[in-house]
Amino acid sequence: MSRRTKRPKQAAAPAITASSPCPCGLSAPYGECCGQFHAGTAAAPTAERLMRSRYSAFVVQDEAYLLRTWHPDTRPPRIEFDAGQRWLGLEILRTSEGSAFHTTGTVEFRARFRYGGAEDALHEHSRFVRHDGAWVYLDALFAE
Repeated sequence: MSRRTKRPKQAAAPAITASSPCPCGLSAPYGECCGQFHAGTAAAPTAERLMRSRYSAFVVQDEAYLLRTWHPDTRPPRIEFDAGQRWLGLEILRTSEGSAFHTTGTVEFRARFRYGGAEDALHEHSRFVRHDGAWVYLDALFAE
């Protein structure tokens, strides 16, 4: 008989339906906004929309989408969602390039979260590139 080690439970993702407000902060409902990207029925047309959709994927804990939209040179083998963390909102601070006419783009954002009862924020400059014709996340520099 083998012994199994218990893995910590991951918290269930918030219940978000197609008609729920999209976690990314745009006015369209989730199903018409980031949900279509998560479902694979559309691709993010800009680096900013990819950033927003990846934030929403963290909210709904969509590991497959996060890995699919991560550049293969920097992609981790898997995503570990933290059971004690809840995402509270996304603010896009600045973008450079990243349109349909570019091959690279940068998005500076602040993502608010609650962890262990305390609120904090992740402030990051994310870099995106086109890979096989689609926008993917490359890496980030953390701002202070």
